Amino acid sequence: MTENLPFGAGIDEDGLWRQVLNRPQGSGRHAALFLDRDGVIVEDTDYLHRPADVIIIDGAARLIAEANNLAVPVILVTNQAGIGRGKFGWPNFIAVQEKIIDELDREGAFLNAVFACPHHADGRAPYDAPDHPWRKPNPGMLLGAAERLPINLGMSWIIGDRAGDLEAGKAAGLAGGVHVLTGHGGDAGERDGAAALRGGGFQTLIAESIGGALEVLPLLRKSED
Repeated sequence: MTENLPFGAGIDEDGLWRQVLNRPQGSGRHAALFLDRDGVIVEDTDYLHRPADVIIIDGAARLIAEANNLAVPVILVTNQAGIGRGKFGWPNFIAVQEKIIDELDREGAFLNAVFACPHHADGRAPYDAPDHPWRKPNPGMLLGAAERLPINLGMSWIIGDRAGDLEAGKAAGLAGGVHVLTGHGGDAGERDGAAALRGGGFQTLIAESIGGALEVLPLLRKSED
């Protein structure tokens, strides 16, 4: 499965997906924007694995394009337990990702990198690590991104629909996170769990959707200066 992968992609010996599509321009380390995928960029269809089921959430392309315009690297970080549980495979993941990238491109937006972790406590070997460092709420994907791209984690933000997304951001030393109410964002305990992470230098903001996040995210509101 390591052959015939898309541009910039690799799957390491631990079964972790790492793909760098566009390196940030300019010198120094950049404040980055980390995005969860299902329920944030695309509609959560419960183990999304068919390109035909990809529906970009309203406002996602606009927010990503604004980050692109400001030279803010946009990095997708996604748990993919469906692979670990044997519900679909990497070829399905690739097909979905290619559709997402194409849809964003039509709206003038692009991702800089994609990181994915298939491990889950209920996964099938070799994806059965019960608490893999890359699986959110652990910060491994974010830290891995900072090893491969010139990112200033302390100035970066994350957008997610689960408290665990923001927990990963806080554990990685990010400046803050935006909890959106799409996907699982409105499920019992998710909003409160995200809000409880506020403090210790970490900011938590709430938005109806990724489109609404554009109005509150300090990282992108710089364009108003």
